[in-house]
Amino acid sequence: MPKIASVEVCVARVPLDKPINFSTRQVTAREYCLVRVRAEDGTAGLGYCYAVNKAGRLLFDAVVDGLSHKVIGQDSHRVEGIWQDMYQETLLLGRVGGVMRALSAIDIAIWDLNARLAGLPLYRYLGAAVLDRVPSYGSGGYYWPGKGDKELGDELRAFVDAGHRAVKIKVGARGRTPAQEAARLRAAREAIGPDIELMLDANNAWPDLPTALQYIRRFEPMDPYWIEEPFLPDDIDNHAALARATPIPVATGEIEAGRWRFKELLEKRAAAILQTDATVCGGITEWRRITAMASCFGVATSPHAWHDVHVHLAASAPSVSYVEFMPDDHVVNFRRLIDTQLVLEKGDLLLPKGPGLGFDFDPEAIARYGAKDVGGEGIWRVLR
Repeated sequence: MPKIASVEVCVARVPLDKPINFSTRQVTAREYCLVRVRAEDGTAGLGYCYAVNKAGRLLFDAVVDGLSHKVIGQDSHRVEGIWQDMYQETLLLGRVGGVMRALSAIDIAIWDLNARLAGLPLYRYLGAAVLDRVPSYGSGGYYWPGKGDKELGDELRAFVDAGHRAVKIKVGARGRTPAQEAARLRAAREAIGPDIELMLDANNAWPDLPTALQYIRRFEPMDPYWIEEPFLPDDIDNHAALARATPIPVATGEIEAGRWRFKELLEKRAAAILQTDATVCGGITEWRRITAMASCFGVATSPHAWHDVHVHLAASAPSVSYVEFMPDDHVVNFRRLIDTQLVLEKGDLLLPKGPGLGFDFDPEAIARYGAKDVGGEGIWRVLR
């Protein structure tokens, strides 16, 4: 029986080359809480979760003080039981937010460990729906100083030239009027043509339904595939009201955690696409529960970011429509920390053939980005 001998954790602090403004916040760095769950034979499974700017220590402390002691000494095949033990242990402080993200990282690592012990890629270990590739969409369209409609169009055409059949851009930037945003969206549609799906991401931009509708009514003629995170995640009623008011499908859930919150989204018909993120929602264990529940409502899942993990989950779940793919590390820079990158071919992500997740943490990158002020001089904290 593969018993878990140790949990290893560190924080990698990776600054953005230049700060990026979302509709409601600015990001200057990504902080990743990296986890290794090691079996008695030395085999290690990997997991991670993320914070922005300077919040990585919260995730680290949740692993060290709140969760690791419920994992060490356990049979790694007891995945559901370990998940429940961790969840109950942190019930007063967890359920969402940083603690649930830390739980997610450990859960991902346990699944990865078990797949590696079995000598199988994770998607095969989970029970694959497909064995070769999954469709992805090109994700970008951020607001940068000096970036106009022409530069946006060039970016999106590059996605299409790479074979993507769907692309995503940001909308809802502060200080821009509905007319200005509609003109930007029109330029995007003209750049990609009528047959490419165009997703819109508002990043919680709008405070109420009337404000959202001022933009949405102008967006509708450009036939968007979805409008993502129009409101704050807790404002489920307005998500549902917007879904009733527009033919544009509403997508949300990337920073939501726990199947009960997703159940409310589904019951209120507040989203036509769930963007459930395994590094946020409660790990692979909870992601699978949520995705199966959504399929009962006829709702597809298109997981948020982190294609290195989600490519496996998409390959194991027939109801996943697209995996989000960012071709560079300007905004999401996790790829700097790992030794193997996924291959994009004609808009699809090819499934990796190696065991588990198919990558390892790059020791040189950890030495460069590891936060000694958090983990100590050795960067990794080893808990036994």
